Amino acid sequence: MTIWSCLCAGDILLRREGADGAFSLPIGDEPPVALQPWNIVTTIKNESIVNSQFSIFNLKIVRLDKPVVGVEGLEMMGLRKSHAVLSPEEYQLASKAAELIYWDQNTKYCGVCGAPTKWMTDISKKCPECGKEWWPSPSTAIIVRVTRGETILLVRARNFRSNHYGLVAGFLETGESLEQCVERELREEVGISVKNLKYFGSQPWPFPFGLMVGFTADYADGEIHLQKEELTEGGWFTRDNLPPIPDKASIARRLIDDWLMRDERLKMRD
Repeated sequence: MTIWSCLCAGDILLRREGADGAFSLPIGDEPPVALQPWNIVTTIKNESIVNSQFSIFNLKIVRLDKPVVGVEGLEMMGLRKSHAVLSPEEYQLASKAAELIYWDQNTKYCGVCGAPTKWMTDISKKCPECGKEWWPSPSTAIIVRVTRGETILLVRARNFRSNHYGLVAGFLETGESLEQCVERELREEVGISVKNLKYFGSQPWPFPFGLMVGFTADYADGEIHLQKEELTEGGWFTRDNLPPIPDKASIARRLIDDWLMRDERLKMRD
């Protein structure tokens, strides 16, 4: 089986069955739309287990020159928006495709000698002149849910396009651990310290090329002082007065939902 991930400027091409039908990634030996000779197709062999069924399939990735419009049964959709309509397995494939396209665009030339690079394997490149090799290396970032009694720390970053609030997050710096990164970001962005820091989970974040590592922590000390260069608003919120929060595509929402469900889990245990 061959699955196609065709992307253009942050949108992905989806197949739609009927006016109100479900969305999926296109499937077939041939591309879902006509390609130009310069449209490079990257093929990656994948293995997956869904509903206890093991399958091997090819994922074909291609960057389109322009969006596909007016083709029956096909529709372009923003990658982040597609999270709500694709299965988790297909969304992960779409995200992987987006990241590899971004990586390919940024590794056209060797950083050592400047020669054009060439694909070596499905997910690596090599310079034919000096022999330097590259593999995709996503940028790692932390995100942390901090609670203080029955409240949660929420902040609004300057780069948010909507009016929602999220969690403190930031990129890992060279020479520090993930835990040190959490402590530094909290100190720099909101001026507090925490205790009981625990790993929660992680998520590939293809916007454009990252890995989000989630943590939970309890407030320990300090008064909130926002880093104005990064944040516009922030504070402690109860379950009854939450501002708009991130959509379900993000690990930030998973962390917040996990906190919101805590009371229900406690009641079930009692």
